[in-house]
Amino acid sequence: MIEEFRTLLNSINREGIDNLINFIEKTDFYTAPASTRFHGSYEGGLLEHSVKVYEILKHKVANTVIDINVSEDTLKIVALLHDICKVNFYKVDYRNAKNEQGVWEKVPYYTVDDLIPYGHGEKSVMMLTEYIKLTSEEKYAIRWHMGFTEPKEQYNTLSIAFKKYPLALLLHEADLEATYFYDI
Repeated sequence: MIEEFRTLLNSINREGIDNLINFIEKTDFYTAPASTRFHGSYEGGLLEHSVKVYEILKHKVANTVIDINVSEDTLKIVALLHDICKVNFYKVDYRNAKNEQGVWEKVPYYTVDDLIPYGHGEKSVMMLTEYIKLTSEEKYAIRWHMGFTEPKEQYNTLSIAFKKYPLALLLHEADLEATYFYDI
């Protein structure tokens, strides 16, 4: 899956993509979990989740009831990199838990070690724009990909963003589908 991810990123025609790829290669992107407990809470979960979001988003855009006129590069960027904020974000810690025999033992689990506390979608946008220029549509899609898991005070703004940039809604849906239909 790493090679598939690398091939997709290397096919993006965007100034600065090489620097972004070099950054990713120096992080834990390929081994990081997608979350601590909600989905993909295992080594490599972030990579698997990101590739699955891309596959689903590509299908959704091709089959939606309205015309979503975006480039293949845009689909790759928003889907594969929407959660780049999760690189170097998790660490392994240990806690006591009973094993199958009822004996206490130390077991590993993921915890958050947020060195850049800048939100979620907005953090991914910020990190990406350090390397590549994003279109407005890409920024909105990545920023709002969490959809209605955002605080309810943001719902009006979120709705406006979804109407202005339908790709943002489709990315949110693809993220949910990857999480609930495919991730463990």
